[in-house]
Order: sequence, then C-alpha cells, then structure tokens
Amino acid sequence: MSVLVVVAHPDDEALGCGATGSAIAATGVPVRACIMCAQVDARGARPSDADLLADTRRAQSLLGFGEPILGGFPNIRLNTVAHLELVQFIEKAILETGATTVFTHHPGDINDDHLHTSRACLAAARLFQRRSGVPRLRHLYYMEILSATDWSFPGSGSRFEADTFFEAGDYLDRKCQALNAYRGVVRDFPHPRSEQIVRSLAAYRGGQAGMRHAEAFQTAFTAVAARDFG
Repeated sequence: MSVLVVVAHPDDEALGCGATGSAIAATGVPVRACIMCAQVDARGARPSDADLLADTRRAQSLLGFGEPILGGFPNIRLNTVAHLELVQFIEKAILETGATTVFTHHPGDINDDHLHTSRACLAAARLFQRRSGVPRLRHLYYMEILSATDWSFPGSGSRFEADTFFEAGDYLDRKCQALNAYRGVVRDFPHPRSEQIVRSLAAYRGGQAGMRHAEAFQTAFTAVAARDFG
C-alpha cells in the first residue's frame, strides 16, 4: 500500500488530510505529497524560495510524509497549462510512489488551481487501467480545504458531500504544527485558516461520525474485496 496526496499548493496537503495522512504514515504505510505549484509565486507575503522549500519539507517531516514531489506549474494559472501536461506529471508521481490510495481536491472548490488539479488527477488515476504493471487503485478521495471548498457558491458546480471520516486523534496536533510550519499561511480567527477553525471543523466532523475529532472526505472511487472487511 502507498498513499499519494495530489494538491495544487504547499499547505493544501496539511489542510486537506494532514491528520489522516499522518495517522496512516505512523502505521508504516508510505505517504507522499505531489504539489503542482510548489513555488506559489503569485501568493502574497510569500517567503523566499529557500524559505518556502524549507517550510514545505519541514511540514512533510512533521506529518511523517516522505519527500514531496514538487511541480513548477504556474500558481493561479493552471488553466493556462495543457491538461495533458498536468495529467502526465501526476501519472509520473503515481508510478514513482506506486500509489494505491489517492487524495486530491474537490472539483467544486472556488480556487481554480484546485479544479484543474482535481480534473487532471481523476484522469491520471485511471493509469492502472490503461497500462499494465501499475498497482490497482483502491481508493480515491476528495478533500475539503478551508477557504476553498467552504467558499464555493451554490450553482458553481458540485458541492462537497462528506461520506468518509478518518479519526484524527492526536494527529490533529501534527496537522496544526505542519500548517504553522508554513510562514504566513495560518491567519487570525475567524479566518477559515485560523487554528481555531481548523480544530473546530475537526470537532464538527468528528461529531458527525461518533468520533472526538475527524477529517472528512468524499469518495470518488473505491474498489475493495470481501476479505478487506475481515
């Protein structure tokens, strides 16, 4: 088993499945992030290239993730990149990691980079059916990203519908530590990327699933056998 988290920007991996990915990594399953716009050159108050790279690697280390796969695609301009280029980059990440579970953005996010990352990831996720020797995909999940998924408007496309919940437990603290590793990302309350809101969402999702804290996902694809319930 191997997990790949495909996101548009640094910090999306922590916001979307920081606790879940960290908990999975703690079991010994390899988890890595594929970050399409690793340099986020359009971001305000962005640190230097060296500092951003250091922040990204520190966040992965805190989460227990392996070395991130960093793309150089243009931030807030993924719509200008040929769809095939995005798909092929993610396919290479799938081959490199042997991913059997993939997490990515919900296509209804208000952030356009998230939409294009999600669309490309869906196409790349079918690689195991197009090419022999690629591990069979078992799970594909959409994540919710605060200040992106929650900011989508009615009528703008499909809305995020939580149907799968992973218990966060003590790994919620690691998620918050990883977010704080990114300079300028965490905001003051009541911004959605404040630590209070991050923790509040985890409590709300946990309450939906009979857990103390949880991260929620929407299932895009799952393929399991009866023995998986044993």
